[in-house]
Amino acid sequence: MSGGESRRSGYRSALRSRDYRWLMGTELVSATGAWAYNVALVVFVFERTHSAAWVSAAALCRFLPALVFSAYGGVIAERFERVRLMIVLNALGIVLQLGLAAVAWQKGAPVLALSLAALTALVRTPYRSAVAALVPQVVDESDLAAANALNATIDNVVIVLGPAVGAGLLLLGGPALAIAMDAVAFLLAGLGLTRMSARSEPSDVTDGGRRGPLRQVTDGFKALVSSASVATFVAFSVLASFVYGTDTVLFVPIARVQLHAGTSGYGYLLAGLGVGGVAGAAVVNKLAARTRLAGAILGGMAVYCLPTAFLVVVHQPVVGVVLQAVRGAGTLVVDTLAITALQRSAPKEMVARVFGAFFALVLGAISLGAFVTPILLRAGLHPAMLVYGLGIPALCLLALPRLLKADRLASVQAAAMAPRVAILERLDLFASASQSSLERLASSATETFVSPGTVVVAEGADADAFYVIEGGDLAVSAVGEGSEPVALRTLGAGTYFGEIGLLGHMPRTATVTATSECRLLRIGGDDFLDALSSLSASPALLEGARTRLALTHPSRSLEHAEAVDVGTGDDGATTESVSD
Repeated sequence: MSGGESRRSGYRSALRSRDYRWLMGTELVSATGAWAYNVALVVFVFERTHSAAWVSAAALCRFLPALVFSAYGGVIAERFERVRLMIVLNALGIVLQLGLAAVAWQKGAPVLALSLAALTALVRTPYRSAVAALVPQVVDESDLAAANALNATIDNVVIVLGPAVGAGLLLLGGPALAIAMDAVAFLLAGLGLTRMSARSEPSDVTDGGRRGPLRQVTDGFKALVSSASVATFVAFSVLASFVYGTDTVLFVPIARVQLHAGTSGYGYLLAGLGVGGVAGAAVVNKLAARTRLAGAILGGMAVYCLPTAFLVVVHQPVVGVVLQAVRGAGTLVVDTLAITALQRSAPKEMVARVFGAFFALVLGAISLGAFVTPILLRAGLHPAMLVYGLGIPALCLLALPRLLKADRLASVQAAAMAPRVAILERLDLFASASQSSLERLASSATETFVSPGTVVVAEGADADAFYVIEGGDLAVSAVGEGSEPVALRTLGAGTYFGEIGLLGHMPRTATVTATSECRLLRIGGDDFLDALSSLSASPALLEGARTRLALTHPSRSLEHAEAVDVGTGDDGATTESVSD
């Protein structure tokens, strides 16, 4: 594969990851079942009580646990291996939904149904953070935005698909059948997750017992705002969530009063948002690849908000639905850029906690939007639509200086990394690496200057880093299995060393000494292996490593060959990672 071809990223590239396909497949099944169950629960409660207050209580039982416990759900997703945790959560979901289906079948007490609904909401709480933390593990860095956009597309599709499935099941067998099918969805999702090979490393969220639950949660919020530019993206996503909260209230009077579409118009408008989110996925990956994102963020917010103001002069339901589709594309851009920025910047040991905090803020913003909109509607429908449609984009302009500053910083960093990226992309080792992977590797590298006579790596020492020579010459020697050091070769600019010990899980097999003033790029072992684990090591690279090892440690060459030979699945991704 040529370098240009290997650096092309997108949705098909993300879907080549077998683990990602299974993860998204389980998400589609699970989310569809959840939406169908939501419809069935509301119908069951209303049939048993004929009370709007009970229907409201059903919504609160599903929503409040997620709002209150979302941040700690991220802690749970960090503390345990995520795939196994998700399988366990699906198993608990099966039990709870079967119990709820039995209550519906026997026309049991609504309070028991709502208790089981609240417990189901608690079970789902760590799930979303676990998924967000797993996505960067199962796709390449360059495909991350596309993968997030596809995940968001599923969220938009099930807004339309899930209620339709729920309505069909209600016609066939009533609420009990629809709720039981959610138990089946939990079962299918759990089985699908068992097919994933990726596994996460649990983190010690207690820091050796020194951090209680409150500090574990606040750590996630602190990491969320540790980067000014990422915090800005998050703020826009939270603001977009606030606008979505206003939509949940505004859509009712807009459908009935403005568009004269009756009560069914609410569903049409919601479906329009979902369709727009699906369509918006086509452009998100290209936008995320840009260094300057201020225009994309502000443009996404403008596209999301301005159609609401334009609706003031619209009375045709079809036009209203089309405008919602436009809005759906705008919010997808904002949310995907924010989530991708978080995944790229959050420390690996805290990524799930960061997303727990992020989703808590999102749910809080949705709640706030739904709470304040009825108050604003007292001034009239059109004033409320104009305030949200024009006022929020105007508010976003206040953040323009911060966005431009983030853009300038990103451009400076990209310019600084360009020479390092140019060196790395010429190495056969990274022939199949994407541009974004090379940029991440370059940013993790440190430039080191050494004087003549300096021993950079010593035979027998622990292998902790990989080195690329930017300038100068170094001599390689080894005692190996003999008794005296033997000079092996000289390394110059554009070559590298240190990969054998990292790939083969063994101490340094040779001594490398500077023979002139040298400029080196030092890449930590973990960063090197993380980058290499997502690539297919070239046969030439592996053969070269074996040959060099055979010169110094012939008895280890076979052992090394077994260590670095990694198989490839039908999707072309490595099926066994090499790590310390």
